[in-house]
Amino acid sequence: MEKRDYYEVLSVSKSASIEEIKSAYRKSALKYHPDRNSGNKDAEEKFKEASEAYEVLSNSEKRSTYDRFGHAGLSGQGFHGFSDVNDIFTNFSSIFEEFFGFGGGPFSAGRSNRSGSRARRGADLQYDLQIEFEEAVFGAEREIEFERAMLCPTCKGTKSKPGSSSTPCKTCAGFGQIRQSQGFFSIQTTCPSCYGEGTVIKDPCKECRGRGITMEKKTLSIKVPPGVDTGLRLRVSGEGEPGMNNGPAGDLYVVLHVKESEEYIREGSDLILLQQLNIAQAALGCQLKIKTLEKEEIVKIPPGTQHGYIHTIRGGGVQKLKGIGRGDLHIRFELVVPKKLTKEQKDLLERFLEISRENDDQGFFKKMFF
Repeated sequence: MEKRDYYEVLSVSKSASIEEIKSAYRKSALKYHPDRNSGNKDAEEKFKEASEAYEVLSNSEKRSTYDRFGHAGLSGQGFHGFSDVNDIFTNFSSIFEEFFGFGGGPFSAGRSNRSGSRARRGADLQYDLQIEFEEAVFGAEREIEFERAMLCPTCKGTKSKPGSSSTPCKTCAGFGQIRQSQGFFSIQTTCPSCYGEGTVIKDPCKECRGRGITMEKKTLSIKVPPGVDTGLRLRVSGEGEPGMNNGPAGDLYVVLHVKESEEYIREGSDLILLQQLNIAQAALGCQLKIKTLEKEEIVKIPPGTQHGYIHTIRGGGVQKLKGIGRGDLHIRFELVVPKKLTKEQKDLLERFLEISRENDDQGFFKKMFF
């Protein structure tokens, strides 16, 4: 199903301020909140849709990407919205607190899963990789090294010292949240004792100091496909930070930065090569050896070639990432006029000018004065 425009979802203009966006989301959150529309799947989808729109439009970086590239741009950066309503409550605890005056967390009725046992996906990571022009054209295999979090090898992510264990939080009875009620809303705020974990660590692991994670250096071999360009992101599944409570790991996104070529100008999958010609070559025609990506080719220059003339070699460009085949190589010829002449060259050109005057049918040379 095609996603609606985020500005349309919240009924705001593209120039709307953050306060206008927040106000529009507050109205939608009240109207479509699941506690007001029990069992209404359509209202729940609209609640998720409005929350996704607010998540993007309230974030300056995401909003800028969306304004320039639409939904596809956000998807390319790894943003796919919310998987369920619980994700919304978790991510927007502060905004709901501001809306409804409850401290510490999300509001939700009838959601009593133990927060401490809920699986959470690990964070995505980004690595910027600079590659040579030739590597972008032909493809390459590069080794990268980066630092990331990993589950503590000593406590295996439990945060407790080996041999000891965590105990259920007495404040929230292990649920990670405390339920409050106001009107038709049933509000769950994050437990102030365990901070939503549902458990309390009595004897923290010394290796990770009770965090459950440590840092490691990771080395990976990355395959760069032929035809890539600056800004392309390569996704390496599962190589991000680890998930918590047996949740899946995040992904690693390798962002490519291609160095410019000293010979070619690249326009998508096409290449442009600038080739100089002198007066005689352009007037009389000639054959030149032209260096393409793979080899040298003989290109025939017709007599009377003008400045800016383009000769195209089909399939001489870069491999197309989307589609079949390669782009073209366009050779653009530039006429170069010498700044200094020998006496012999000057005499020959003057003789050329004299003959041209004698055969000046269109009166071009009559306008010239010396």
